[in-house]
Amino acid sequence: MDRIQHKRSSPLTLWLGLLAALAVMAGFLHYTSILAEKKRSGDYNYLKSVPSDSILRAKLTEEQYRVTRLNETETAFRNEYWNNTKPGIYVDIITNDPLFSSLNQFDSGTGRPTFTKPISPDSVFEQTDNSHDMQRVEVRAKLSNSHIGHVFKDATSPTGER
Repeated sequence: MDRIQHKRSSPLTLWLGLLAALAVMAGFLHYTSILAEKKRSGDYNYLKSVPSDSILRAKLTEEQYRVTRLNETETAFRNEYWNNTKPGIYVDIITNDPLFSSLNQFDSGTGRPTFTKPISPDSVFEQTDNSHDMQRVEVRAKLSNSHIGHVFKDATSPTGER
């Protein structure tokens, strides 16, 4: 895919980018303040239960269920967020816990949303995945145990991994 290269960004582009970054940060701060208040008031449950399989099947689309519960991979270039460039927070579809920020998103060319790191290392965990005759590192949401994806080496990533 060819991209139009501009030698110099306009001041409007710079201000819009800064405004978008501020909006993401404000949203994140607002969300964390709500969580902090819930923790102080005792309304936050780290051990909240995940809905039953029958409820998840009814709540999630077929693809969402297959990806999160059956560890499948979403269809490249034909999924809800593959080309999303809006600033925001990506949350666990089951528990609504914040997982990734658009500030850490980059275009890996894989047709899927790709991030350099989670919002918090405490929101996800990694485990060895030996399925399909491969050795990979799988990333899962900590509270819901939902499959999120895999960690790969990626030279296009700012961190060398995606």
